Amino acid sequence: MERFDSSPETALKWHRAGKGAALATVVETWGSAPRRVGAQLVISGDGRIEGSVSGGCVEGAVIVEALEAIEEGEARLLEFGVSDDDAFAVGLACGGTIRVLVEPIGTVLPEPMLAELVAARAQREPLAYEVNVETGHRALRRTAYAERLRMDRSGFEEDGQTFVAIHNPPLRLIVVGAVHIAQALVPMARIAGYDPAIVDPRDAFASDARFPGETILTDWPDEAVSKLGLDARTALVLLTHDPKLDDPALQAALSANVFYIGALGSKRTHAKRVDRMKQAGFTDDQISRIHGPVGLDIGAASPSEIAVAILAQMTAVLRGKA
Repeated sequence: MERFDSSPETALKWHRAGKGAALATVVETWGSAPRRVGAQLVISGDGRIEGSVSGGCVEGAVIVEALEAIEEGEARLLEFGVSDDDAFAVGLACGGTIRVLVEPIGTVLPEPMLAELVAARAQREPLAYEVNVETGHRALRRTAYAERLRMDRSGFEEDGQTFVAIHNPPLRLIVVGAVHIAQALVPMARIAGYDPAIVDPRDAFASDARFPGETILTDWPDEAVSKLGLDARTALVLLTHDPKLDDPALQAALSANVFYIGALGSKRTHAKRVDRMKQAGFTDDQISRIHGPVGLDIGAASPSEIAVAILAQMTAVLRGKA
């Protein structure tokens, strides 16, 4: 399960505490690699670690190399073969090869650049970190690599020298309507790597007992989504069937850059929804972004099955397969 990787934040904290730190990043993989390109491990000068580059196969060797790199103040580009036996131990069918870039903070990766990266992540600002592994040139890019940002795909450019690490905000799901479908959808979305929030002004629905440990907002939906913020890494799902609850959040989403909008209801209900949005002044192109009836057509009937259909459709849209 891919979660939001806090390695840059930890690396900055350890560096500023005077312990020394290095970031190790998976820059390339062949075959069956345990972690995707862009996965990171942070190593402190006193041997502490956070994150992972291989699920345990080569971490020990990376740590040794990182400690030496911190001491010498030089970057290292490492290559490891993962044996079939080691791959099986971390749940893979066969081995593969990974390349890992180790960058000490301060001497190689400048502290101001890392601090700027961390600040952007805190503001949910997507950006790319670019490094030429031959020349050592490094830069943060906000307007370049739009396709990589959209697909959330780190990797080398065609020149084979320029590695681009994508730093997108965590995926977020805002569910309007604390109904039975939401009770199934929210934990499924969390497993898939989303940070969910439930919005419902009805106290009987939006309770900790129904959604233990989750973020619940009992504000009016348009006020709630304004507090949460809407961006290109946010999905909005409307489940109340009640226009006075769904429509304010829907109108906010149609005016924003969320990657997915889904609305529960029959085709007749959706047709009425479309008419209301037209009367509110939205264009056909804007309205066409609404997935209604919500979810892939898999014959879902129960709340849990509907939740599966919704999450599958969200994934398809996110990955450009809709």
